[in-house]
Amino acid sequence: MKRKIIFFSIALLVGLTIGVVLTVKLNLILPVHSQEVAAPSLDGFRMEDAIINVANTAGRAVVSISTEHTEKTKGGRRFYFSSPFGASPFGEEDSFHRFFEDFFGELPEREYKQRGLGSGVIIDSRGYILTNQHVIDEADKITVTLSDGRDFKGVIKGQDPRSDIAIIQINVSNLPVASLGDSDNLKIGQWVVAIGNPFAFAMQNPEPTVTAGVISALHRSLGRTLGRGRDYNDLIQTDAAINPGNSGGPLVNLKGEVVGINVAIFSTSGGYQGIGFAIPINNAKKIIAKLIEGKKITYGWFGVTVQDLTNELAKYFGSPDKNGALVVNVLESSPAQKAGIKESDIIKQLDNKAINNVRELLNAVGITEVGRKVKVMVLREKKDMTLEVEVGQRPENLEEISTTKPSYSKWRGLEVAELTPEIAQRLGIEEKKGVVVVDVEPDSPADEAGIIAPDVILEINKQAVKNISDYQKITKALKGDALVKLSRGYALIKEGE
Repeated sequence: MKRKIIFFSIALLVGLTIGVVLTVKLNLILPVHSQEVAAPSLDGFRMEDAIINVANTAGRAVVSISTEHTEKTKGGRRFYFSSPFGASPFGEEDSFHRFFEDFFGELPEREYKQRGLGSGVIIDSRGYILTNQHVIDEADKITVTLSDGRDFKGVIKGQDPRSDIAIIQINVSNLPVASLGDSDNLKIGQWVVAIGNPFAFAMQNPEPTVTAGVISALHRSLGRTLGRGRDYNDLIQTDAAINPGNSGGPLVNLKGEVVGINVAIFSTSGGYQGIGFAIPINNAKKIIAKLIEGKKITYGWFGVTVQDLTNELAKYFGSPDKNGALVVNVLESSPAQKAGIKESDIIKQLDNKAINNVRELLNAVGITEVGRKVKVMVLREKKDMTLEVEVGQRPENLEEISTTKPSYSKWRGLEVAELTPEIAQRLGIEEKKGVVVVDVEPDSPADEAGIIAPDVILEINKQAVKNISDYQKITKALKGDALVKLSRGYALIKEGE
């Protein structure tokens, strides 16, 4: 009898063991059970300690920067009927001032002060502070508040609007200094901490705010419209909360090293929505020494407008892949024109280094010493050729000298109009010849190609389009796919079915 009991006990134990193994292997445990046994890992505690350490070390080197700028305007402050978004859409403000001037004469000039707020990080014990250029732009007075509450007058040592980097200095020594890291080694998903002093005017507290998140993406671009002339083509994207007043503060890794300078948020409401951007610290390192010395920062320049390749464009031009930068325009008397670079060339290499996209080309040319001659390999008419370009200095008024060639008719879903001086002025178009797109039919070949109003058509299949007559003549006889050159780049309009 005892043997039978022992036998059944062993059989039951083996059965239970097999059941547990099968359950684990086949994932048969209900989700509610796995949630009940889940517990915070030790890694969580270590990360918490790391963030606390970052706040206590790098946080001490973060400062609040407040600025004042005095402007003169007739009648002093013009805020009586203005909306939160600027001048009133109903014109009450102008009506008020016209009424005032009719009865009391021309309004006198008065001064009023604009105030700004940002953050910065101490990078040298001698009082040098790294921040964004837009934080101190046009400032007449700069006040720096340390994390311990002390206030000091800030002096601009150097600033560079294009990179949006500036150095200011305060007259005090033995300051806590942040360590600069290496932004080239960042990885998507890596934990980071954003430090700054958002809404400091409301909080009345000099201690910086700490928010944690991950690196969401690398090499992000805000484009020319959002960038407003600044070079926001190689940014770090993070979901660590960045709010107004955080600009100029550091983005820090869990070692406490500064890997970026917080610069912008992408928001539909003006507040935090999980998408923030920072300038890689390695980009700032390249110019910090020059800014401290008060030197002007210069950038290399070819004098071309370029765009990234699509699969369709790569196939059309005979490129084996999408790597490279497609030349759209070549400016008159520019280094590129003098070297023989032509429109529709694809720049593949610069000094034997592969160029995969527009961002890489702009970065490579920008950091090249002005006056240096570089070898540029281009793909032209499906053949590789090497040209030598002497790098020029990027003009300060580049937006003014850049060429953009800006017509009724219907072709492949496009409706265009003749370009007149009035239309050009209204749309802000600099071109004197071409046709302007006024409408694109949904789901048409032109729509599929990404053409939108008010794009300006300059060429079709490398034939110049100077006016409506040229446009109609070319499109009437055209068969097959069409390569259309727009003022902003190339598009391939496929023949409709």
